[in-house]
Amino acid sequence: MHIPRIRGPLAGRRRRTAVVAALLAGCTVLSGPGPAAAGGAPPPAPPVPELDWTRCVPGSDFDCATAKVPLDHGDPGGRAIELAVVRRKAADPDRRVGTLFFNPGGPGGPGTVQMPQNHASFPREVRERFDIVSWDPRGIGNSTAVNCFASLEEAAGWSADRAAGFPVGEEERAAFTASYEELGRRCERRDPELLRHVSTADTARDLDLLRAAVGEDRLNYLGISYGTILGATYANLFPDRVRAMILDSNWDPRAWTDNASDEDARLTSFQRLGSDRGAAATLDRFLTLCGSAGTDRCAFSAGSPEATRDKFDGLMRRLRERPVEGWTYAGTVADVVNSFYVVHPGWTLLAARLQDLWQGRAPRPAPSPPPPAVPDPAPYLGEEQSTAVFCGDSPNPPDAGAYHALEELSAARAGDLGRYWVWATAACASWPAVAEHRYRGPWDTPTAHPVLVIGTTYDPSTPYSAAQAMAEELADARLLRHHGHGHTALLNPSGCVQAHESRYLVDGVLPPPGATCEQDTPPFAAPRPSGSVATGGGGTARTVS
Repeated sequence: MHIPRIRGPLAGRRRRTAVVAALLAGCTVLSGPGPAAAGGAPPPAPPVPELDWTRCVPGSDFDCATAKVPLDHGDPGGRAIELAVVRRKAADPDRRVGTLFFNPGGPGGPGTVQMPQNHASFPREVRERFDIVSWDPRGIGNSTAVNCFASLEEAAGWSADRAAGFPVGEEERAAFTASYEELGRRCERRDPELLRHVSTADTARDLDLLRAAVGEDRLNYLGISYGTILGATYANLFPDRVRAMILDSNWDPRAWTDNASDEDARLTSFQRLGSDRGAAATLDRFLTLCGSAGTDRCAFSAGSPEATRDKFDGLMRRLRERPVEGWTYAGTVADVVNSFYVVHPGWTLLAARLQDLWQGRAPRPAPSPPPPAVPDPAPYLGEEQSTAVFCGDSPNPPDAGAYHALEELSAARAGDLGRYWVWATAACASWPAVAEHRYRGPWDTPTAHPVLVIGTTYDPSTPYSAAQAMAEELADARLLRHHGHGHTALLNPSGCVQAHESRYLVDGVLPPPGATCEQDTPPFAAPRPSGSVATGGGGTARTVS
């Protein structure tokens, strides 16, 4: 779920634009290649969109286009919506393999912003030999978007009434509940039809139309975080159209869709996924490495791992009683989770902020990255956009009163950071819509070619266990273990991972079973040489076409 990082005491409030969840009730279960029309006959195929590529801005290396697709793929003659699409052509067109589609996660990640921002993170050979295309999924950003406010000022006013991070105490919990009830009412008034058609399955069908629009017979795809559940959905709806698919930092498909057991029925999506435990393990790793590094490399170090853990616990207790110039306990916890996503420079900057708070002063805000060279690089990305997708797809408790008890459950098993992940789904208790077309499985439909699944061992959002589950659920997948830190190997690079990705995308060669890669630059450590495939084997060739 990669969203541009937001620093400071409001980080938790803004972060929820990327991590909202779903309501349990009234879904339509899909298991075939398309929604059924009345009488069981398949609906007519919608027309393939025409993409009129133009330079996004003069002098840019990126091309932009707009695709028109049906709001309801079961009714292709009905209302149409628009998708904003971006492309960077292959740097070596004479050796071009094809088009690689990229989804940056979320749900709610705007591909027209995040693909240009992260283009340099793709393996060099992939950038040379593939056109890389991304898009703002339906409901998001510059596409036909869910927008429940009349102005930015109105949206800011709604958000300002809630505490940063998550609620602490009965009064803040009541305010959280009331604010999300208001959001649901606003969204239902504005465009209720759109709310019912922003599911992952809807977006997977859009992706298949975009594949056809760029002239590809089969799909090449890289999805990170939420983009993995989108990829898995596509692979099971259109299994014969998969040429190559990389799923990096995975959702466990059953954690996304299932709450069949009595225990799961009362848990949030992120508790089923294990995000709370993953964040706790990442925090422990951060404090261990920081304490071992010393203050020359980690400002928050107390001289040893144990002393640094005690220092962090002490800081959390102090912030509960005495916030530091707007930096509350809950807001700081949210900032910690956010900062774990990208190790360099995220972990070093986090350590400096924690040390500032320890010394009783508010941290200085981090500089914002330069905007990418695409039109409107900061589209409206209100919390309701990611909420609409998540709350239409993934079951969560519909009773707002249940979340405090769930928070205590996660706190008992995962500490301070567990509280954050429970409240990340709070909007779904009062969300007014469930997707008409929700894909619930099966997940093991045989695909034309195998899928490459990548999991990072210390991931604060999608734990390594979810990558293992994804590889087990899919019919034909190979798991690559990225022994490292942060959320996604794409944004926390390993030359070993990149070499495997390039061989897979270009030649169809999978890593050998049991392959493990190391992160190029561990936290708080000097860089190591990168670029080699340190797995002890060359993989098994699988021909793709």
